[in-house]
Amino acid sequence: MHTESVERWVHNHTFGQDEKKSAERRTLIVSVVTILTMIVEIGAGIVFGSMALLADGLHMGSHASALAISVFAYRYTRIHAKDARFNFGTGKVSSLAAFASATLLALVALVMAWESIGRLLSPVVIRFNQAILVAVIGLVINGVCLAILGGHGSFNGKRGREHEEDADHVHVHTDRHDHHDHNFRSAYLHVLADALTSVLAIFALLLGKYLRQQWLDPCMGLVGATLVVRWSWGLLRSSARVLLDLQAPDELLGPIRKSIESEGDNRVSDLHVWSVGPGIYAAEIAIVSSRPLDPDDYYKLLPGDLGLVHVTVETHRCAADAGKDPEPFRGGG
Repeated sequence: MHTESVERWVHNHTFGQDEKKSAERRTLIVSVVTILTMIVEIGAGIVFGSMALLADGLHMGSHASALAISVFAYRYTRIHAKDARFNFGTGKVSSLAAFASATLLALVALVMAWESIGRLLSPVVIRFNQAILVAVIGLVINGVCLAILGGHGSFNGKRGREHEEDADHVHVHTDRHDHHDHNFRSAYLHVLADALTSVLAIFALLLGKYLRQQWLDPCMGLVGATLVVRWSWGLLRSSARVLLDLQAPDELLGPIRKSIESEGDNRVSDLHVWSVGPGIYAAEIAIVSSRPLDPDDYYKLLPGDLGLVHVTVETHRCAADAGKDPEPFRGGG
């Protein structure tokens, strides 16, 4: 076999990650706006003595850092998408960025809770009018940032199908169009959580001003810290699933197994599907059959809307009784 004859089977593993997305530009704009707002809120919280406002500023600071990480992740993913050292491309960089953001959120939550408890034990004078004004401005800016982000992350991959087979293996490239971008969704939820914290700050300051209950201000700081902890825990869990290559959910495994076993006497003996990027998956499928199909035929059986971008098929021939189908093979998935 000449070397040139295999070139049409040679493929890269960028899976569209080398394309610059509009989400990257919008995240950068929101990151700059958030950093400027954070500086104003933290300064105002210190000057006006509002723990709720200071907590909101610190919370916004955590989101500013997370947004900066998201911007870096976009750029790194795009620049290194064709780097052969990454076996399945750079899609997991977004999950690594999310994990770092979640860790930062948890640390900031601890600081917020500590400061709030300190203010409960040692109350300080709050300048309510000034603090409320700055908090409202912060909330407005958060609303603007949410409008800039638009609320939906999408990945605009190239629609198409390329497949390469070698003996009993097949590699499938099927980038889904406009599926959710995990990195962008993370950035959006950070800003949304910051807006909710701003609402808590305003609520606490209004009650403190008109009901003379200053203790509500640090209490809202504790509430904000609790929200940050819950958000960071959820983000840690979701990003860790990708980083640790955990098995894909049954909603993805079921259609794959069903599609393969719908043809002849095929039985899936082993099935591993894991995320290699936002909404895209790699899979290894071991199939037992008395009459194995060609790898390309197995590729054609797979649903085209599951985000499978790299599939390896391994086949095993089993003997069937004359005139009878083989007994169903039951294996782990």
